Amino acid sequence: MTGVTLSKAVKKYGDVQVIHNIDLQIEDGEFCVFVGPSGCGKSTLLRMIAGLEETTNGQINIGSRDVTHMDPSERGVAMVFQTYALYPHMSVEENMGFGLKMNGHPRAEIKEKVAEASRILQLDQYLSRKPKALSGGQRQRVAIGRAIVRGPEVFLFDEPLSNLDAELRVDMRVEIARLHKEIGATMIYVTHDQVEAMTLADKIVVLRAGHVEQVGSPMELYQNPDNKFVAGFIGSPAMNFLDGIVSEGGVTVAALGGRRIETDVALPDEDNPVIVGLRPQHLRVAEGGSDIALDLRERLGGVSYDYLATATGEKIIVETRGDEAIAEGTAVTVDFDDPSAYFFDAKTEARLR
Repeated sequence: MTGVTLSKAVKKYGDVQVIHNIDLQIEDGEFCVFVGPSGCGKSTLLRMIAGLEETTNGQINIGSRDVTHMDPSERGVAMVFQTYALYPHMSVEENMGFGLKMNGHPRAEIKEKVAEASRILQLDQYLSRKPKALSGGQRQRVAIGRAIVRGPEVFLFDEPLSNLDAELRVDMRVEIARLHKEIGATMIYVTHDQVEAMTLADKIVVLRAGHVEQVGSPMELYQNPDNKFVAGFIGSPAMNFLDGIVSEGGVTVAALGGRRIETDVALPDEDNPVIVGLRPQHLRVAEGGSDIALDLRERLGGVSYDYLATATGEKIIVETRGDEAIAEGTAVTVDFDDPSAYFFDAKTEARLR
């Protein structure tokens, strides 16, 4: 197995540049997730690594090989797509071994590799079935098995769980995590779902408009975001963002009834605006007279989400646990510990530290 290196990678369609000078190192055996909103360039970047999109400028290395202009078949990668793309007239066993058969591998070798992939993915009892007799999750496992039998240096996953229902998505996340642990291959995975990114990744690459916003482990990005975009994208529910004004070495937040936050962060001069970030689980809500009202409560069993309306028009989400219920429409107060607040520049949206 081997790693992947991108150096000043650029992709243009005519005069339109969609990938902007990306430098990235994915280590041998690492599970790297590209995450970001639709249209951010994550699938394009994955397809550039696969060779399905031509790289306009820059270089892509897989291990020590420069594969920038190699055909996809020469790169030593295997790709799993959102659609299963299985041959409906073939059995599971035939689907998994078809690529090796077309490349002239001996029948005994194909059978051995299919059997090993089937063992890893727990598909032994389905080998004789046709795709129409399988569930969506089973079909996706077959598609992954087809990639495994090729013995690639790098596995590429392009939103492989998007077509599955919620329960199957959870099951397949576990399957993919277990697969990575067992075979130890380098894997690059594209998703717009930050929960998938957080639960699967060794390393997350957050993309926006073809630029890398930040690279790091899931908890690094969660606890130490570089800017407002990363802070809002990583974490569910998303971080609350409120307007603040610098005052006497702290920040005053109008949406919280003029609540002043004490901080040692390097702030702009007094009376300058900043953006205050507060994670829902760091907030506490209680009944009390204020300009904040509990607009809606979502009950999810062990956890609830309170949606608060403020006099300034800014929205606040609070994560609560337990059975205590505040009636919708009730005036409430919001409290938190000052060190839990994040601060961002009002113009650049960069993190203030």
